[in-house]
Order: sequence, then structure tokens, then C-alpha cells
Amino acid sequence: MTDEDPAAEPARLTAWVRGRVQGVGYRWWVRSRALELGLTGSVSNLDDGRVQVVAEGSRGRCERLLAMLSTAAAPGRVTGVTERWDTARGGLAGFTEN
Repeated sequence: MTDEDPAAEPARLTAWVRGRVQGVGYRWWVRSRALELGLTGSVSNLDDGRVQVVAEGSRGRCERLLAMLSTAAAPGRVTGVTERWDTARGGLAGFTEN
């Protein structure tokens, strides 16, 4: 047994957000929340109307961002979020809006 906190381990979150999330300031809002949490990555519109979020940082901070993606405070209307977790790959700087 270790004293390490799994929430502190580096992680990579990829999330696909469905709903009315394009053209409503959603990417800007996600970028702002990610920067507040100290995460690196990107947020992009997809051709099928979804928004893709890729974020790296501690597992706990990524989980906090994931929880925020579908809150009432988010612009637009989120109908669902699909997530995938992976090990952090690094090499990201800042948080870009594509």
C-alpha cells in the first residue's frame, strides 16, 4: 500500500460533448475553465456538431473539468459527454481553442 494520491497522477482526458455546443461560446468557456485548473490541451469543434476536449494535468483536475462540461453554467445545452482516459503524453503548452 502506498501513500500516493491517485488524483495527483498525471492523466489525459479526451471528452466528446454533444448538444447545442457550437456557436454559443462553449469552446471559449471550456478553455477558461481549463486554464483556471492549470490544465494543458485543446478544445475543438467537430464536423458532426460535437466539441472535443483534450486535457492533461492531474487526474483530479481533469475530473473537475469533466464535471464542469455539462453543468448549467456551461453555455449552450449539453445532452451528453463521452470520456476516454489515458496516460499523459506531455508536449502540450497552454490550452488552445481550435
